[in-house]
Amino acid sequence: MKSITTLLVANRGEIAVRVMRTAREMGLGTVAVHSDADESAPHVRIADRAVRLGPGPVAQSYLRGDRIIQAALDTGAEAIHPGYGLLSENAQFAQAVADAGLIFVGPSPQAIELMGDKALAKRRMLASDVPCIPGYEGDDQGEARFIAAAQEIGYPVMVKAAAGGGGRGMRLVHDADALPGALELASAEAKNAFGSSDLILEKAITAPRHVEVQVFGDAHGNTIYLGERDCSVQRRHQKIIEEAPCPVMTPELRAAMGEAAVNAARAVDYRGAGTVEFLLDAAGEFYFLEMNTRLQVEHPVTEFITGLDLVALQLRVAQGEPLGIEQSEVSLTGHAMEVRLYAEDPARGFLPRTGSVLRWAPATGEGVRVDAGIATGDEVSPFYDSMLAKVIAYGSDRDESRRRLVRALEDTALFGVTSNRDFLIDALRQPGFADGSATTAFIDEAYGAAGYQAPALTFQVQAVAAVVQYCLAQGRALRETVSVSAELLDWSSDGNSTAVREYAHPDGNLIVRVTPGEPAHTYFVSVGEDVLEIAVRSKEAEAMTLVVAGEAVRVCYLEESPQVLHLAVGGESHCLVDVSGGAASEESAAGDGLIRAPMHGLLLNISVAEGDSVKRGDKLAVLEAMKMQHEILADVAGTVSELAAAENAQIGADELILRIDPA
Repeated sequence: MKSITTLLVANRGEIAVRVMRTAREMGLGTVAVHSDADESAPHVRIADRAVRLGPGPVAQSYLRGDRIIQAALDTGAEAIHPGYGLLSENAQFAQAVADAGLIFVGPSPQAIELMGDKALAKRRMLASDVPCIPGYEGDDQGEARFIAAAQEIGYPVMVKAAAGGGGRGMRLVHDADALPGALELASAEAKNAFGSSDLILEKAITAPRHVEVQVFGDAHGNTIYLGERDCSVQRRHQKIIEEAPCPVMTPELRAAMGEAAVNAARAVDYRGAGTVEFLLDAAGEFYFLEMNTRLQVEHPVTEFITGLDLVALQLRVAQGEPLGIEQSEVSLTGHAMEVRLYAEDPARGFLPRTGSVLRWAPATGEGVRVDAGIATGDEVSPFYDSMLAKVIAYGSDRDESRRRLVRALEDTALFGVTSNRDFLIDALRQPGFADGSATTAFIDEAYGAAGYQAPALTFQVQAVAAVVQYCLAQGRALRETVSVSAELLDWSSDGNSTAVREYAHPDGNLIVRVTPGEPAHTYFVSVGEDVLEIAVRSKEAEAMTLVVAGEAVRVCYLEESPQVLHLAVGGESHCLVDVSGGAASEESAAGDGLIRAPMHGLLLNISVAEGDSVKRGDKLAVLEAMKMQHEILADVAGTVSELAAAENAQIGADELILRIDPA
């Protein structure tokens, strides 16, 4: 097989960036492909060359296998790495790549096709003595046959799409009355997602662990396993926390699961990286779930504990080289955990969110790795999966890994688009996860029927925000003055340099006062009778370390405007809006009539029209941002002369909404 000198990565986001990183370390040239929506995305910027595929929707860009293959031929790439998702498990694409004389970095089309069909895969596994969940995977797709099969298996049962995964086309059925409706819904969903309406039935294993085994095969008859990963913490059957090794694994169980995974791979003459997924019950029995014929999202935790670069192994195997490592040489050291950082709202049922990445500052530190596909200034579009990055931490044992991961998330700033960062921190701190007992029922057990609730905007958070904004205002004053010492910034000739802010709050706005104290850089923050002492220990670029009530707290922030502050403190993310404008008095100076958005958000409505007369303080529009609605008020009296924005449209910070000609 010919060697690879240039690699085209047929994917986007963090996995494209991650594959290119290893390719460059191996001295290979890299080619990116992109949609119009990703024209300036990180994976495009780091590649040696980039080729446009088409418009934003995946059907017109990243799923156009013909254009991807032509891009490889045009740029001289000998190989195509599919990443995960998109075309990575498309047997027709893998075959087309081979037919074009190119190397597909993955298994054979035959292995992809067989393992991609849950029914065919399960039959092959049963024939290869791989433990399988009792179920039905026959050709007869009639409702009557499924009803009879469910009766034989025993309720509860799981209805699954035969041709797909990721939770789509999947329904848990507790009794016979619910089965016909579940079959109808799952079949329609499967047809829409995977092009096939075929279903299978399986006995539902209640509250199992989701444990997967990383396997690798080459063209020389070598097949090994590289330990296991526990991926039990999921929402809507999508993994969000993964770790290696599994907390309840024993050497005997690992050997048995590893042998079963290797048998599964050998049954389809598997080459390259693959993952055999199992359900592990409380009694220690495990059952084949499916095989993912690609690199997994969670592969970094395996890389940490084995010391291997799985992408480098993929590329060597794809060139026809032997693995170069035997099973006896595989050793597992320490513990690693990974979380998936999504643009979504956990407090609203994990609904995906879109918007601007106003600031992205990933954590750094010992044992911390961040694989990201975003950068400050990017737009999170509705066209693609909502995963933005993966944060991974390694430690000598499980608890050190977990604690490092919590700290890494606390030190990660993602402002603008709503994310699950706070939820991940909370989940990692839950006793049911910290003690290693989490199963696939973890989220329901930890958060109950009400689900995860976003942290409330407390007095302490508002006090921290007020001090941060006070210091930022000081910095602006110092830059704008001549020959004024920084030591004098807290001094006032009348002895009163208190700053007043009024923060918008769903339960009623609060007036927050900041008064400098002694020693220097110490402030007393008050809301009514409540007073909190806060000292500034250190300042960095868009980060501070404060001492709040005697405890050191690291704060990441972004000042979107003098009135809008994004804050990440103590595992919580907040956006605070100063509706007073930050002035020390209640009366603020008249504006210029240029009404701009105070922050990025959705402009829900505009309540005036061109030619309308308005008074200062009249409501002009409503902006929805950070889960709150903000009224936009007139800063002068006059006549509306221009409407520059439209209702129900996203608008950026400082963008013009309308213009008022002062009276």
